[in-house]
Amino acid sequence: MKNGKSGTIVRYNRWAYIFLIPFMVVFIVFQLIPLVNTIYNSFFEHYMSGLKEIGPNFAGLANYGELFKGGDLLKYFGNTMIMWILGFIPQILVSLILGAWFSDPSLRLKAQPFFKTVIYLPNLIMASAFSMLFFTLFADTGPINQLLTGLGVFKEAYSFMSHVGSVRGLVAAMNFLMWFGNTTILLMAGMLGIDTALYEAAEVDGATSSQVFTKITLPLLKPILIYVMITSLIGGLQMFDVPQILTNGSGDPMRSSMTLIMFLNKHLFSKNYGIGGALSVCLFFITSILSFIVFRINNAGDN
Repeated sequence: MKNGKSGTIVRYNRWAYIFLIPFMVVFIVFQLIPLVNTIYNSFFEHYMSGLKEIGPNFAGLANYGELFKGGDLLKYFGNTMIMWILGFIPQILVSLILGAWFSDPSLRLKAQPFFKTVIYLPNLIMASAFSMLFFTLFADTGPINQLLTGLGVFKEAYSFMSHVGSVRGLVAAMNFLMWFGNTTILLMAGMLGIDTALYEAAEVDGATSSQVFTKITLPLLKPILIYVMITSLIGGLQMFDVPQILTNGSGDPMRSSMTLIMFLNKHLFSKNYGIGGALSVCLFFITSILSFIVFRINNAGDN
């Protein structure tokens, strides 16, 4: 009997490996090989000089030294993190509030499916369309400026695209509007999965709603909060389409909205493959380190 059961398990395992083959093929062809190729190219001098192709010539760590020499990498990393933080803080706060409202049966909110659909809809709009909309709304002759000057807030049109704070604020606002609905759905799913007996016990003990939220809901939501923070951080480091379209790829004013991926795109567009590969490798390590730090900080209290 034991041999029969063992043979059945082996046969089931064989089917599991067979079903994994498509994933492994896609992973190797479209992820592993490009990753290894990118790391390999980062050690070579390979770029276009006019119509002449230079390289590939082995350059060692010269490409990495070139990235850090001018300070551009740190500057663009700072730009990326500032715009991500400005968008993420209101995103997580609003999502927690909305998730708590929608998951609280005592509030008896009406038309919940409608409101859930509405807050998720911006996530379905293409970032390019969002950027063009904001570019039109906040242009010097756009409706926002016309409204503000008509109300007497400004004497003349305010150039939103010429000031560091306004450009970063617009990028952060767009990222917030596009992603807070998705975050709300994730947090709400986590809240609905919490045992209602805990809330009933807290109510019997006389706990206030704020105490229930901070002492029960937030601690039990920690795994989902970690997931949301790490995925949002990875998405923030990959920020490209919104600032690219809003600033026409220039990252103005004074390159204050230039992100790491926009910087990478410039090197790839100019066919500087060596620097582009080195920048990709740096971005990979930055993402890994920051994700690990976020994970450790959020789990520090469990040790």
